[in-house]
Amino acid sequence: MKYDIIIIGGGAAGFFAAINAAELDPNAKILILERGKEVLTKVRISGGGRCNVTHAEFTPSELIKKYPRGEKELRGPFHSFMTGDTIAWFEERGIELKIEEDGRMFPVSDSSETIIDCFLSETQRLGIEILKNHSVQNITSENEQWLINTNNGDFSAEKLLVATGSNPKIWKLLEGLGHQMETAVPSLFTFNIKDERIKELPGVATFASVKIPEINMEDEGPLLITHWGLSGPAILKLSAWGARELNELSYKFEIQVNWLANQNSEEILEQLLELKLKHAKQQLTKYAQFDLPKRLWKSLVLASGISETDIWADINKKQLVTLSEQLTKSEFSVDGKSTFKEEFVTAGGIKLNEVNFKTFESKLQKNLYFAGEVLNIDAITGGFNFQNAWTGGYLAAKAMTSLD
Repeated sequence: MKYDIIIIGGGAAGFFAAINAAELDPNAKILILERGKEVLTKVRISGGGRCNVTHAEFTPSELIKKYPRGEKELRGPFHSFMTGDTIAWFEERGIELKIEEDGRMFPVSDSSETIIDCFLSETQRLGIEILKNHSVQNITSENEQWLINTNNGDFSAEKLLVATGSNPKIWKLLEGLGHQMETAVPSLFTFNIKDERIKELPGVATFASVKIPEINMEDEGPLLITHWGLSGPAILKLSAWGARELNELSYKFEIQVNWLANQNSEEILEQLLELKLKHAKQQLTKYAQFDLPKRLWKSLVLASGISETDIWADINKKQLVTLSEQLTKSEFSVDGKSTFKEEFVTAGGIKLNEVNFKTFESKLQKNLYFAGEVLNIDAITGGFNFQNAWTGGYLAAKAMTSLD
């Protein structure tokens, strides 16, 4: 079966590339090969089933800062196709996006099916063929044609786009074509912590800064206490930026949490001494201070050797020093990680110096293109991984259909 363009991988990047290529060259015969029985599975579960399409960041130099791997390489591509273009692309197809408080963008329908339906109706309208249950066994090049052998038949095309994410089998085949792969390690995960101070606090959320002294990394943001430990943007950002280092530590390390983000223990001690004078007869555990959630405040007070019934007047300086340290540098031992919702993202993929980021074409193999997470590019949570998929898919589509 002969095609002009074959796309391996029926996910976000693959579909976006196929649709844009078909629009740019209506005569192109395009095929999407998907190994699973369903396409767009990650799109379906993204954002808790709402599909976090992109993020309301409209400056390329700011947008690239969200990518622990790929920051430098995406600068140029984002000048060609980024957030505003994504919004316009979906709007042209009748899908309006909305911006949430934290900048994440979702379809107004709050359903990922809106995005899936759009992609499926566009592929149908443009005559793009989709074959599911086609697992690629081999990729070879012969007489300027790519030959693709699958478990359900063989296909050939002049141009080939690989958009398979972290599929070990495909990575092996790409290595056979001369590409070097950065091994895949998890990114975007939560920290497993067993600790009396947070054991009874699942669901408590606050703003905090978190430090991992061993790898000299620190970040701040909303922090969520869960049944298994700590989650929320502050943790997820650290898991993305520290993906490789934390993998090397086998996910066993110490963290320091400053529940008051920008204040240090000396400043807090002064404020605690003032509170001691001001609220002498008040029980410490009764009223939370520093805008902390009440249950968290109480837990940190008890962890400082202060009893539930103690009043401010009875607290000595040593106890206040301990409390100021609990508030600003609580130490926790992390032992393992958990996947963040169903959004499993990996760091790893094709080494970026082997790709031309003007076209997303391989520098080693002519007419071989890449888009999405098969590249060693990944982002923090918030719609940024999808934006990388749209940008790469669009620029690869443009390159594959140009007459140069």
